[in-house]
Amino acid sequence: MITDPSAFRADTPGCRERVHLNNAGASLMPQSVVSAVSDYINLEARIGGYEAAAERSDEIEAAYGAVGKLVGAGAKNIAFTENATVSYATALSAIPFQRGDVLLTTANDYASNQIQFLSLQSRVGIEVVRAPESDQGGVDLDAMRRLIRTRTPRLVCVTHVPTNSGLVQDVAAVGEMCREAGVVYLVDACQSVGQMPVDVASIHCDFLSATARKFLRGPRGSGFLFVSDRILDEGLEPLFVDMRGADWIGADQYAPVKSAKRFENWEFAWALVLGTAAAAEYALAVGIDDIWARTRALAERTRTRLAEIPGVKVLDRGDTLCGIVSLQLDQCDPASVVDALRRRNINTSSQTRVSAVIDYDAKGVDASLRVSPHYFNTEDEIEVAAVALAEVISAA
Repeated sequence: MITDPSAFRADTPGCRERVHLNNAGASLMPQSVVSAVSDYINLEARIGGYEAAAERSDEIEAAYGAVGKLVGAGAKNIAFTENATVSYATALSAIPFQRGDVLLTTANDYASNQIQFLSLQSRVGIEVVRAPESDQGGVDLDAMRRLIRTRTPRLVCVTHVPTNSGLVQDVAAVGEMCREAGVVYLVDACQSVGQMPVDVASIHCDFLSATARKFLRGPRGSGFLFVSDRILDEGLEPLFVDMRGADWIGADQYAPVKSAKRFENWEFAWALVLGTAAAAEYALAVGIDDIWARTRALAERTRTRLAEIPGVKVLDRGDTLCGIVSLQLDQCDPASVVDALRRRNINTSSQTRVSAVIDYDAKGVDASLRVSPHYFNTEDEIEVAAVALAEVISAA
């Protein structure tokens, strides 16, 4: 368990200027990540973009192994993308859906994912089925098991941690159901990678999408996709394959590459890939289990302290809660509160109903304030944020 984050704060330039409680949006990069990105950009400026990629090709290739280690995967099972949504959409496009196929998901899947499901329903004629919630919060596992058995879905999609609350869904239990039924399984780990242990073998997933900028503490504009051996062996590929992912071997013939790179595009910001690898290495050096314990403890302290403020209600539900704290403000617009706190050098974020229609309608809210501490934050910072929030609400 991390009790003294001073060394991590010394590694983090942003800690000198801000109380940063928006790690679910974009975390603060440690210096090693900043250096990885800036050093490569400076090299490009000096010798040229193609030439820099050639000179640093060994480091670029090693990035696949570093990120793979973070989620328990081999280097050949990792593809780099521009962000988690690109990872997710690319994986989704690889499924050979036919009219009438069932896509089984949950009520707490990310808004962009839900929109993509509905787009497929409109264009292809699939049926989107959502497993109901349990009384405690999160997907009802018994209902999910019944739906897998009775509806025979072409694909099951579950978001590990929704962006709009501290809920952690039991993706491993769902993965075991999918493995037993032989169903392809796609997991959105955008908010979980970097704050808690994520192991693709334990989850039994075929695809796992993630970003660098959130709890992993990497740069914006970089994400990655895990692709299982099963998917690679079956020859699944994205709908629109780039020349990075396949070779054009005849006028009417192409051959996909054998690794997960078949899900990549040729043009990419390699500086950000190296920054993502540096973030993965940093997280592994700190220790994912220690990060998880510290982040959960800080989040629970945040929930308890902020719930003491009149007009503030904690919205998080679930057997396991993570580093995202979602709050209903009775008398204030959350977006205005974010601005007011930012003027005090305190970073938070807000969300509206369109980020989580089903969840927000069930909770009877139109918007929320999201506070998301991470392991480098301190208990004193939580108190500073609590006092400031109380003052902002009182002034409003």
